[in-house]
Amino acid sequence: MSGQGALRRVGAMVLRYLYLLRGSWPRVIELAYWPTVQMILWGLISTFLATQSSWVAQAAGVLIAGVLLWDVLFRGQLGVSVVFFEEIYARNLTQLFASPLRPGEMIAAMLVMSLMRTLIGTLPAALLAIVLYRYSIFDMGLALVVFFVNLLLFGQAIGLMICALVLRFGIGVENLAWSAIFALAPLSGIYYPIDTLPAAVRPLADALPSSHVFEGMRAVLVDGQFRGDLLVNALALDALWFALGIAAFLGSFHLARRRGYLLGIGE
Repeated sequence: MSGQGALRRVGAMVLRYLYLLRGSWPRVIELAYWPTVQMILWGLISTFLATQSSWVAQAAGVLIAGVLLWDVLFRGQLGVSVVFFEEIYARNLTQLFASPLRPGEMIAAMLVMSLMRTLIGTLPAALLAIVLYRYSIFDMGLALVVFFVNLLLFGQAIGLMICALVLRFGIGVENLAWSAIFALAPLSGIYYPIDTLPAAVRPLADALPSSHVFEGMRAVLVDGQFRGDLLVNALALDALWFALGIAAFLGSFHLARRRGYLLGIGE
């Protein structure tokens, strides 16, 4: 019964977030807006560069794929943070946790919503790339699924850490949800190999699952080779980051509840 009760509570939270999403068309449009804008911008840049040399023509698809996969990471992180912030803005955290809802169940609901928001945000841009630039990221096949899952998990881990910081220090740090992920972009090697980075910062890049994913993406698109070693590295790092994210959220939540921070968040 406890397992069924947990599933019902997770389902109820997901349904609540879906009602919020359905009741605000601007939110739905916003999910697809930025991925589409970025895809058009980089698609135009790629189209221009493709006329310059045969090498760049080969790299054009890599640029568009990089943009689309980067947005999976960004949307995965934002999907966790935003649904949590909505509860803070509504001053609803106290009521939620006065119910039988457990912190782990709320995490599960936020992760489900993160997946849904990411799919809503990135699919229109990926489909539009086929129409406008005759480039389909889906040509990567099963490798695309692997890249998507790895980046989504990493983004969700970062999102949980940001929520943990908000629980600990208040809503004043919410801007991290919009800026923190971009600090990882240079180290992730979205548009260039990790070898391009200075030697001093390569260990930092190696510690990010995203750098291994984008290296694997280029191996598939440029060399036609799927790198299993990069997949193993990315999965291992994802497991570590995800565990840290969950531990940070649960630790901050228990501290906030013990010290009464839940009552003051959002004020």
